[in-house]
Formats: sequence, structure tokens, C-alpha cells
Amino acid sequence: MILPVPWQRGIAARVTGHEIREALESAGVMPSRQLGQNFLCDPNMARWITDQLDPQPGDTIVEVGPGTGALTGHLLGRVKRIVLVEFDSRLAAWLKSRFAGEPAVEVHHADGAKFDVRPLFRQAPVKFLGNLPYSSGGAILRNFLSRPHPFERAVIMLQKEVIDRLAAVPRTKAYGVLTLRVQSEWTVKPLRTVPPEAFHPRPQIDSSVALLLPRGTSLPAFDARRFDELIRRGFAQRRKQMGKHMPPEPAWEQVCGTLGLSVSARAEELKLEQWVELARIYDLHPLKDIPQKGDEVFDVVDEADDVVGQATRREVHENKLLHRAVHVFVVNRHGELLLQKRSRFKDLHPGVWDSSAAGHLDCGEGYEPAAIRELEEEMGIVGAEVEEVGRIGARPETGWEHVRLFLVRWDGVPRFPRSEVESTLWMKPDELEAWIAERPEDFASGFLECWKLARGK
Repeated sequence: MILPVPWQRGIAARVTGHEIREALESAGVMPSRQLGQNFLCDPNMARWITDQLDPQPGDTIVEVGPGTGALTGHLLGRVKRIVLVEFDSRLAAWLKSRFAGEPAVEVHHADGAKFDVRPLFRQAPVKFLGNLPYSSGGAILRNFLSRPHPFERAVIMLQKEVIDRLAAVPRTKAYGVLTLRVQSEWTVKPLRTVPPEAFHPRPQIDSSVALLLPRGTSLPAFDARRFDELIRRGFAQRRKQMGKHMPPEPAWEQVCGTLGLSVSARAEELKLEQWVELARIYDLHPLKDIPQKGDEVFDVVDEADDVVGQATRREVHENKLLHRAVHVFVVNRHGELLLQKRSRFKDLHPGVWDSSAAGHLDCGEGYEPAAIRELEEEMGIVGAEVEEVGRIGARPETGWEHVRLFLVRWDGVPRFPRSEVESTLWMKPDELEAWIAERPEDFASGFLECWKLARGK
């Protein structure tokens, strides 16, 4: 039986070390060094940490590793929803009991390194909070904060050594693969050192709190998988010349000339921006630098979808001329639909979610050949059979396009040009339906029309 403790009854914002120990005893939990369990017991520090989230009434806060709720208590009544992810089954049960009367709090007994982030997209704005266990903090960060993710702000607490690595600069010992993985997506600002006496039990090292903010448009589009491959190659032997570990094409000497590097450069000497350019140089996708061309020529059609002339992409869009397009829904064996997040460099609907593949027909091109071509260009899918699902007449919601929707059944890892696609996400139909209902602005209008068609609406 889980017994109540005093701070369950209205003074949750002032949790002391004694009350933390009472809560752990009530939950039947002996702090585990193996699980990295060190519980924050300084109420002033807890309040300060939650303030760094800049909590707003419409926010959803995802807190990983809530423990006894020392941070959670400072968020009650300040945000719309709090999602707690706790690995320890005893603490998860205790938290469910503690917050049973709080409809805004949702408790999950789950491993933060494996938690399904996809249902969080429809709860935006979403912010991340984590007093993360020392033993698995890196894996948790990868799961929640790697692309694609729904978070617009993150406040994390980890051992100081790890925070130093996240915020490191070139030519320092702390600078490495972890640094670049995180900094390629987030700006990292260390905020404060937290001493051992702020925890129960006391750890043997200092902790630090850091604020993470998405980079947005501060870096050009690049292939994150290629980037990760290159930094792992480069830092495999960080003291040695990195050229020996780079791909054979293009030649390392040519790459160095382009970036202004010495051929004897070492991985720890390159800045983030240089690593990004390196990933772009070694990205061999033929469309890596071509988001769209304004002088492409399309067939112009009438309301019956009969060709009446030709015009450039720019003329078609500026003058709202009727033209043709295809959308393709790729579905895997689990019945999940592959979504693409459109590149921020697209001329229409930048940065929103869209069909698995979509695009205009070239002059004289048929709908089915266009669907096959777009699948290969945007997702790297070759040889798949396409099945026509239905047709949508030209209207404002489709961007004045006559659309044909195709279905493809496929299991694999898509390979896409970063100029066209920022990221991809497999979504279950019911979860996608709920997301669309709550946040239709997250999606391209043409996709929404195709979704209605596919769902028989």
C-alpha cells in the first residue's frame, strides 16, 4: 500500500530532503546506484530549474526521470499538461497515486530511452525536462531530442562532465561525437552547477543544468545520417589525421581545398559548420542542392484536366493556373503511414508535414510515371508497385492542382534529399487522425485533402 506524505496535501512546491526520504520509504524504493538514482531535494533549486523552461499555460511538459516529483510539483497549475516518464515501476506507481487528483498529469512506467515520442507531436507546444540518470542520460537524449522531434525547448540536468561535453568547443578535450550530434540540432547553454548536497543520496560529482534550443535555420540543409557517419569516422582516432578515415570520393585534398583545411587536419580542429559542409560535400544524392527550380515547365490544364498550354513553375503558382500533381502514401507492414517533413527551403508549405512523396508532373508526363519518379527522387524507393487510390479536382486546398493519390506497400529505410525533405516519420492512422484533428496547421493542405480521400471522408 502506498501511504500519503505531508507534501501530497497542498505544499508540493516545498519538498525538502526529509520529505524526499519519506516519499522513497513510502514507495519502497532504496536509491539504486546502478540506475543512477540521485533525487533532487533542494526546493529552491527545483523551482529555479523549472523556471528555465519558461512554462506557459498552453504548454505540454515531458519530464523524464521525475523520481518523487520534486520538479513536477513546481509545474502544477502553470501548464496545460505534464507527461511523466519513470523507469522505476515502484516510483511510477507512487507517482500515479500522488497525482491521482491532478487531471493534467499523465504518468508512464517506461524506459525513457525507448519511449514512443510520436504521440507527442499533436500536443505542441511541447517542452522537455529531465533530471536524467547518469547511467542512461545519453540514450534518453537521443530518443527524445534527435530529428524528428516535437520539442521547442529542453532543460536537462546531468553530471557536469557530460554537460561540458555537450557545450564543448573545438580543440578541447571534451569536444567530440556527442558534442556534434547534439549541437547539429540544438544550441547548448550551460546554466548552473548543482552541488552534491542538493541530492539524496549525494553523488560523488557535481551536476549541471543546461538549456537547449532548436537551431532552426542557422545551418544549411544536410544529411544527418551522413553527418553522423563522418563524425564517427573522424573521431575514431581523434589524435590522428582525419583524411585517412574519410570516404574515397571526392578526394581529401579536393575537400580540404573547398573548406580551406589543412590536409593534416584532425577531427577536433573542425568547427560544427565545417562538419556540416563536410557532410554536404560527401552527400552524393543528385538532388541534394535542388529544392525546386522556378523555370521548370508544367502542363497547364482546364477543369476537366485536359492540357491547354504550358507555363513555368513560377507562372503556375503566381497566377494560380490549374496543373497536375501526384501524392503517394507509403504504408508499412504495421499499417503505419510514412510522413515527410517538407524542407524549409521549399517554395510552398515549408517545414510542414506532407505525404510520403508528392510532386508536379513534368510536361507530357503521365500520373503513374510521375508517382514512380517522385518515390525514387524523394524517398529512394525503387521498383515498388503503385496502386491508384483516387482523384481530387483542382481547388484552392490542393494549390490548384488536379491530384491523383497512389498507395505503395513498402518496408525499409527511406533515403531522401535534404533540399526536399527535412525528416520522415512513420505514424499509426489513429494517432495521425488525432494529430490532424488537434493541429491541422502542422500539415500541407494538399496532404489533408488526400488524407480525407484515403479515409473515405
